[in-house]
Amino acid sequence: MTFYYSSSHRFILLAFFSNVLIAAAFTGTYGVNYGRIADNIPSPESVVTLMKAAKIKNTRIYDADHEVLKAFKGSGIEIIIGVENGLLKDIGASEDRAMDWVKQNVEPFVPGTRIRGIAVGNEVLGGGDQGLWEVLLPAVKNVHSALDRLHLADDVEVSSPHSAGVFASSFPPSAGAFKETLTPYMKPLLEFFSQIKSPFYINTYPFLAYISDPEHIDINYAIFKKNPGIYDEKTKLHYDNMFEAQIDATYAALEKAGFGKTEVIVSETGWASKGDPNEAGATVSNARTYNLNLRKRLLKKKGTPYRPKNVVKAYVFAMFNENLKPGPTSERNFGLFKADGSISYDIGFTGLVPSSATSFSSLKGIGSSYLRMYAACAAALVLIITS
Repeated sequence: MTFYYSSSHRFILLAFFSNVLIAAAFTGTYGVNYGRIADNIPSPESVVTLMKAAKIKNTRIYDADHEVLKAFKGSGIEIIIGVENGLLKDIGASEDRAMDWVKQNVEPFVPGTRIRGIAVGNEVLGGGDQGLWEVLLPAVKNVHSALDRLHLADDVEVSSPHSAGVFASSFPPSAGAFKETLTPYMKPLLEFFSQIKSPFYINTYPFLAYISDPEHIDINYAIFKKNPGIYDEKTKLHYDNMFEAQIDATYAALEKAGFGKTEVIVSETGWASKGDPNEAGATVSNARTYNLNLRKRLLKKKGTPYRPKNVVKAYVFAMFNENLKPGPTSERNFGLFKADGSISYDIGFTGLVPSSATSFSSLKGIGSSYLRMYAACAAALVLIITS
């Protein structure tokens, strides 16, 4: 999300980025993942209206659905699309297959739809399928080569998001290190991303860390509330929230691997509003607190203790509660919005329909005029839908 820059600030940013040849797939600091494993969520056209009303400038989908790409045409929203894990072996084995995929799913939609990145696979190296580990880099290279041959590589970034499963250790942050078993796959991948100047995308979930050890992790540390924090003896740095600690653990791991200059972007983070009995932290209150404080944190446009000059950027998971997702109850309750388009809880957004969520006073930098605008947009959409 771009958090209400003045026109002069937008001009400066545009002037800067106009001189950058490599694609930058993120505007501002805030984005939202648009997962669609559900049979009851709003249409893509309604989602675009909702995102525009909420000033969400960045989104990520997990495939390349054509109806979604058509809906985003002319919206100005930057979108990352995905090559699904099930396609990696074919695309990794064939440059022609990669070219076909790009010609079908990218070329017909740009520049009207602002496809700014392609995520090749999702959480591959953190998973248990070694066959996918082996084909990830060839798939990444083939997709990038296809973009290059079609003269799209300067506009469309290639990446591959990772889970915390790639780490051998991540606490304290300075101890961050990748698993040795992944080195033969991770280092060549990082070398290629360094060549094409792609960031390292990591899925960072304090929620998952907390529910795995609620007896020893302070919930306040996990959801950005006041707490004693932790002190990293090696770096002499203090951390008052787990989110920044996890990002800095990623920077430490990259540094140990020889890629200390690589930028880290959070491709997923969020907090479930409902869970199973063993998911004690999955409550509406905690989800609202985490996502509200995360949004405030990103609004500040600052770095982490270990990388203070690298402004933190993150995609929140997720736009909607997804009723068809498998797994524990929490998996179906990460949405900022409910299936009907109303807000799950109030962090300053307005839904497509009225919600019973308690009203929240404006975030710093969001005045009443913006809230009136949100309400007007939502009301107009309801009229369109019901007419």
